[in-house]
Amino acid sequence: MPTVTLRFSPLAEHVRTARLVAVSVARRAGFGEDQLDEIRIAIGEACARAVAGGALRTPTGPAVGLVDMKLCDDEERLDVTVVQCSADGEPLPDGPGPLVTADPLSLALMAGMADSSAPSSQSGGVTLSWRLQAEAAQARAF
Repeated sequence: MPTVTLRFSPLAEHVRTARLVAVSVARRAGFGEDQLDEIRIAIGEACARAVAGGALRTPTGPAVGLVDMKLCDDEERLDVTVVQCSADGEPLPDGPGPLVTADPLSLALMAGMADSSAPSSQSGGVTLSWRLQAEAAQARAF
């Protein structure tokens, strides 16, 4: 099961890079163009929520900590987890962060784009999963 991990500072300009990496992994795994658009939107939303997370901002404004995105493609499935981390890279320790509880519209958007979507057990995290569509899976067999 190939895994790609991207860890970045919680800055808005890094969300685009995260989307590009996710789409590249999905394309390599055999996902079709229609699914790539859905993956791009959902990943962008998950990473934007992590960047905007209040737990990552100091009172004076600058962002601290990291955003950790893990992508695992296993045969006909892509699993993506986006988690808010402390500056040393450890998931935030205290209960579900603002990522999980705030903005139900954003969670609904991600759930609509992914085959399955759920807050992760890690603080401030979101897990998204997609299955390769049947026609793409058949094309990979040849």
